[in-house]
Amino acid sequence: MYRPLADELRPKSLDDVVGQQHILGPDGLLRRIVSSGSIPNMVFYGPSGTGKTTVASIIAAQTNRTLRKLNATTAGIADIRQIISELDTMLTPGGVLLYLDEIQYFNKKQQQSLLEFMEDGRITLIASTTENPYFYVYNALLSRSTVFEFKQVPAPEVEKAVERALHIMQERTEKPVEIEPGVARYIAQSCGGDVRKSMNAVELLFSAAREADGKLLLSLDDAKAVAQKSAMRYDKDGDDHFDILSALMKSLRGSDPDAALHYLARFLEAGDLPSACRRILCSACEDVGLAYPQIIPIVKACVDSALMLGLPEAKLPLANAVILIATSPKSNSACMGIDRAMADVRAGKTGPIPRQLQNVHADGTGFEREQGYLYPHDYPGHWVAQQYLPDALLDARYYEPGPNKTEQAAADYWRRIKGEG
Repeated sequence: MYRPLADELRPKSLDDVVGQQHILGPDGLLRRIVSSGSIPNMVFYGPSGTGKTTVASIIAAQTNRTLRKLNATTAGIADIRQIISELDTMLTPGGVLLYLDEIQYFNKKQQQSLLEFMEDGRITLIASTTENPYFYVYNALLSRSTVFEFKQVPAPEVEKAVERALHIMQERTEKPVEIEPGVARYIAQSCGGDVRKSMNAVELLFSAAREADGKLLLSLDDAKAVAQKSAMRYDKDGDDHFDILSALMKSLRGSDPDAALHYLARFLEAGDLPSACRRILCSACEDVGLAYPQIIPIVKACVDSALMLGLPEAKLPLANAVILIATSPKSNSACMGIDRAMADVRAGKTGPIPRQLQNVHADGTGFEREQGYLYPHDYPGHWVAQQYLPDALLDARYYEPGPNKTEQAAADYWRRIKGEG
């Protein structure tokens, strides 16, 4: 029976696990827990191919509990009931260690059905998820579990696993194998920290290897073909999507054009133009704003051009926009001002609109009163003192000019006009 190489080479001990040294290293917390033999309920959170299933299997092998595996994408309440029915029988003398993969796909009722048996220890749960458990796992279950984060495996660690896989496949091949320099490194770098992906790439590379002079040739070009775009971790509805959105916005705000271009490239490689365009336009308004107000129509033109051109040409106007935003002076004064104003409105701080600002056309409806509005353009400097805010907010100050040339120049101008300077 065929077994994928990734499954065949799955580590049998914690010492063989690639990466995750922060929890599995010599003094790692998870390693110490496993060594103690007292296994708590746990949630493993992290990207695919980082060892969650492998570590759960190793833990199960080192306990005296019966291992049961469920995948929440296909399992249902009937599968949970079947496991519960085995408790306190000869089938599960030491209790059950339940490995529940992709727990985020279980609804609240399905997750709650495990609580009673987790509470009394008859079921020890090890759940895994690629999504943030604090968003997808219910609080009652989380409160009974310890969360361990599995991180992307660094490329040098993945390269060791790739070289081992190449060596094993080479031993199994009857013909001599010639491996071009750089193949292992390229696969390791291209798999995006996913060890399973790298194993699949090695297996595919051997399957597609060309024969030349009685040898199988594993070329760098073939390695690039089988590993293409595999370094991209991107799910439009998942954590990676929102992490890249956040990183792009924060790089723009932090005035780092190189980082901003990097995260833009991730969106372009994933083909997600709308998300990139929204973030870029938002940053122009929020982070540059009044420090360089002309940037907003410029970036809008870049965004419109990108959406009209489509990929791959869309990279050109968006790259211009990203570099312009990152290298422009910054001011969030408009953002802070509207946030303060909205906070007052939400808190009920409004009050009647001053009479002089009300709609003048209402004066002929039986409520004729002197409006008293002063038309600013009739006065020197096109300004005259009068009340604009409601009585309840007379002293409110929402906008504070940012410390940049544009806003300070405007502030100086109005101080002179209003005789405050």
